Amino acid sequence: MSDTPENGAKPAEPKQVNSRVVAQYIRDMSFENILAQKGVSGDAQPEIQVQVNLDARKRSAENQFEVITKLNITSKTKEKGEPLFVLELEYAGVFQIEGVPDEQMHPYLLIECPRMTFPFLRRIVSDVTRDGGFPPLNLETIDFLSLYRTELARRAEAEKAKVN
Repeated sequence: MSDTPENGAKPAEPKQVNSRVVAQYIRDMSFENILAQKGVSGDAQPEIQVQVNLDARKRSAENQFEVITKLNITSKTKEKGEPLFVLELEYAGVFQIEGVPDEQMHPYLLIECPRMTFPFLRRIVSDVTRDGGFPPLNLETIDFLSLYRTELARRAEAEKAKVN
């Protein structure tokens, strides 16, 4: 048996997704070593908080998008809550994307694209914290799908609150 329809026409093949990273770079970065400035004493056990935000925008070139991963990392002592360091980082990737349907572009940009740049972002965080006088901070893998779903739920709640 053949997979061709009865009229002899070939079935429509789904478009092949083609994406590549054109460039990636640090848009903005700030590292503040509060431990050295204020002289927090002793071997402090750190408590790390990581906040992640994502942003995506179309660029003027056809099929090019800029996706920005924004991290805000704060380290405090567990005992007294004294700050040790603050790292703010915006890391961008420019992507050439073809073959993704319009209705799937938003999730693709905010899930798949950050996954591609995350290993490089992780390395920068590790190097900066090490060079700042702390043990290198090796970020756990971020679940961008879960982050995306949480943001959609938050937006739906906000819309629902506006209506009521």
